[in-house]
Amino acid sequence: MGNSDYVSFLKEIARFIPDNRIYTDDLRRLAWGTDAGFYRLVPKIVVRSDNEQEISQILLLSGKYHIPLTFRAAGTSLSGQSISDSVLVVAGKNWESYSVSSTGGQITLQPGLTGGRVNEILKPYGRKFAPDPASVKSAMVGGIVANNASGMNCGTHANSDKVMLSARIILSDGTILDTGNKESRLDFIRSHPEFIQKIESVRDRIRKDSELVSRIRRKYSIKNVVGLNLFPFIEYDDPFDIIAHSIVGSEGTLAFLSEVTMKTEEDLPYKASAMVYFSDIREACKAVVAMKKAPVVSAEMLDKKSLQSVNDTTGEGLTAILTETKGHTREELVDNIHKIEDILSSFNTFTPVHFTDKENEYASYWAIRSGIFPSVGGTRRPGTTCLIEDVAFHIEDLPQATFELQQLLEKNGYHDACIYGHALEGNFHFIINQAFDTDEEVARYEQLMNDVIALVVDKYDGSLKAEHGTGRNMAPFVKYEWGETAYQYMREIKEIFDSEYRLNPGVIFNDDPKCHLKNFKPLPLTNGHIDKCIECGFCEVNCLSCGFTLSSRQRIVIRREISRLSRLPGKEKQMELLEKQYKYPGNQTCAGDGLCSMSCPMGINVGDLTHDIRQSHLPKGSLGYKAGDFAARHLSGIESALRPVLSVANTAHSLLGSKAMVSLTRGLRYLSGSKIPLWTPAMPKARYPHKTAQKNKPLKVVYFPSCINQTMGVSQHSPESTPLIDKTIHLLQKAGYEVIFPTHMERLCCGTIWESKGMPDIADRKSAELEAALYEASNKGLYPVLCDQSPCLYRMRHTIKKIKLYEPVEFINTFLLDKLVFKKIDEPIAIHITCSMRKMGLDKQLIELAGRCTSKVLVPEGVGCCGFAGDKGFTQPELNAYALRKLRPQIEKAGIKTGYSNSRTCEIGLETNSGIPYISIIYLVDKCTTPVGQ
Repeated sequence: MGNSDYVSFLKEIARFIPDNRIYTDDLRRLAWGTDAGFYRLVPKIVVRSDNEQEISQILLLSGKYHIPLTFRAAGTSLSGQSISDSVLVVAGKNWESYSVSSTGGQITLQPGLTGGRVNEILKPYGRKFAPDPASVKSAMVGGIVANNASGMNCGTHANSDKVMLSARIILSDGTILDTGNKESRLDFIRSHPEFIQKIESVRDRIRKDSELVSRIRRKYSIKNVVGLNLFPFIEYDDPFDIIAHSIVGSEGTLAFLSEVTMKTEEDLPYKASAMVYFSDIREACKAVVAMKKAPVVSAEMLDKKSLQSVNDTTGEGLTAILTETKGHTREELVDNIHKIEDILSSFNTFTPVHFTDKENEYASYWAIRSGIFPSVGGTRRPGTTCLIEDVAFHIEDLPQATFELQQLLEKNGYHDACIYGHALEGNFHFIINQAFDTDEEVARYEQLMNDVIALVVDKYDGSLKAEHGTGRNMAPFVKYEWGETAYQYMREIKEIFDSEYRLNPGVIFNDDPKCHLKNFKPLPLTNGHIDKCIECGFCEVNCLSCGFTLSSRQRIVIRREISRLSRLPGKEKQMELLEKQYKYPGNQTCAGDGLCSMSCPMGINVGDLTHDIRQSHLPKGSLGYKAGDFAARHLSGIESALRPVLSVANTAHSLLGSKAMVSLTRGLRYLSGSKIPLWTPAMPKARYPHKTAQKNKPLKVVYFPSCINQTMGVSQHSPESTPLIDKTIHLLQKAGYEVIFPTHMERLCCGTIWESKGMPDIADRKSAELEAALYEASNKGLYPVLCDQSPCLYRMRHTIKKIKLYEPVEFINTFLLDKLVFKKIDEPIAIHITCSMRKMGLDKQLIELAGRCTSKVLVPEGVGCCGFAGDKGFTQPELNAYALRKLRPQIEKAGIKTGYSNSRTCEIGLETNSGIPYISIIYLVDKCTTPVGQ
């Protein structure tokens, strides 16, 4: 197979897949070729698939040109099963459809939905997604099923294999088969009779081998994902059930999974957890064995290194068991707790056993557990690679096997290794930080793996991979663990589905006995903000540009590669090309909102990296820096100049109408090469300063209107005509407050815009000016300070420490609830939770405040950061549109006429992309309240 085959393949897929979903450039091939594992391959072509017909045609062309394919969803895989040096087919953002049965008892899912999203869908039914890997909020259904992922509360009883009902798959010849559809099954019998006959033949021959049947049952009595899934051949009679369940754990080597129907699990309403500490790891494991017979849902072990990585200060050298129990009633929960405490009373615990049923307390325990892998990875020596292995023992062997595993790691020099995981299921992960820069280091890793295999397979007949997939990591050892007979059946099954081994070659089946020692991913030092990243991908669920240009993880991948190339002689042109290609997808379309840090266990904010890059492009003395400095020193004059521009635009809008105005301004933007900012009908009118009447009151508040709200009023289609500053004053006075403004507030700014542009010194200067003015206005911090723009307040809180600062929702909830009477209106509304509110932990407060005003509050699903990012809604409006692509259908379905938020620029973008006006939550509160006693 030569390059001409790829050229021909590329030419043919371009006939039915648009160019913006086919990537052949260096930057995006590298970005998409990286997953959460410690291997790297760079695909020749990346295809963002959209539907079954595309996949079918891609598979046909793959066969025509003998080109291997690898399928990928979220890329949170850990064993090298979602990378390729051929063609990588991504099934993520475009594969998010689902349907739920009337009772919620079963759900049909496309592969691009995250497990966390599935749980959100099922929550109103009192149900949940049974598989719950630690990556459940980020991992997608396709990968969860294809790897037979299980998780913390999910043993062998509720893994993907056990809860699957049917699957819709696309075979290597392009045939679409729905095993849950009678007509599809009959069509398949007619078109593929030999396929069915071969499946039945394997089934019958396996069942005749009683020794093999016993071995299969024993192997799957604990978690095991090594090799292909043989369990369906002894569990199911119907060949279509066998076909469907064979896909589980196949890691994309048999077919493409386009849809799966699964049973859901009851989400018991009463829950309690305890973090139980032991001085000895064997004692901890013995306690787990004892708890196996108790009403324990899960028991997660965290060894001493795991606890150190999350800064647990309970004691030195401890092992913890995070235990959970659940009940249908509170009485049942209490009874369960007593039973577990009775069992644990016979063990020597370091601290008394204490269960909590408070969600905010036990949720923090489980957040710690979910983040162990990235957290431990973040403590590694800079430049080394973080590896995670995944083994399982039979529960009766657990105490001694765990002790020996710990000793084995020490013997091989992995003194910073940690062991943690699903102790109740005998399933442990161990993390090592490894360099591969010398032959000696590679040999050390190889020796460790050989020792692990001897311990797990030879001594305890356990599983070399319990839930992370065989991948490339354990492909050389599938036969060793299973034996020749079982392995040859796996080969036969593979060849029934994919006789040419085109699907995900090198995964599960790999003839290179050293494949697990090759293609290691480099993690060079790049930037202090992101050097601890292990590329797990947990950040991507909160990254608005993920699936549009680059994700936060992919930005890190590219910057690391640029750094690596910069240190290699003769790589200047390659490095310069990546820098050039990075400009738009990496820099210009990064919103810098920082939400990625909220789902990163290490709290890494890729926005900080972006700000550093922008700063490097604007050195002091450059034209851009001088322009920024001028704007900072003449802010009042710039605001004064902008108001007539807004007024002229509004007049033109009134005269021409929205349609003509949009056509005109888009034409001008096109002719300027997109240098002229985008105008939309949501553009606000100007707001001109004027004096407001004040009365001396005992209650005082300092009100700092953001520079945006000092300049901008409402839009032409707004249901309100009063500018926000005036409305805020009215609300505060209605509640009995005297409103104080800082001196020369027209010159003041929080500095956010300079920070986002890469001019942190100017931003800090503006913050210092603002702090001085607010400190004076607040009588040296005596009075609370209100800012009407949540992004501004977020920065102020990080730079101003002497003053009590509030954004509107928090101020209303803290100071005004006892001074106002709320009367609910009978109309549905939508609210948008800004990034800054999420980062400040005020999202629930906004929802609750809106709920005081109306009983019909919509928080649109799948809408995070709006993507306006200060000015990107004007300069890169396509980013804003992508971020809000799911908004308008939900607004229209709910019949909503007005939306509310607390950021003026966000509201412009929200109005543009939803079709309804968005205004500050202050307008809603003012509308729904009267003073107490009136």
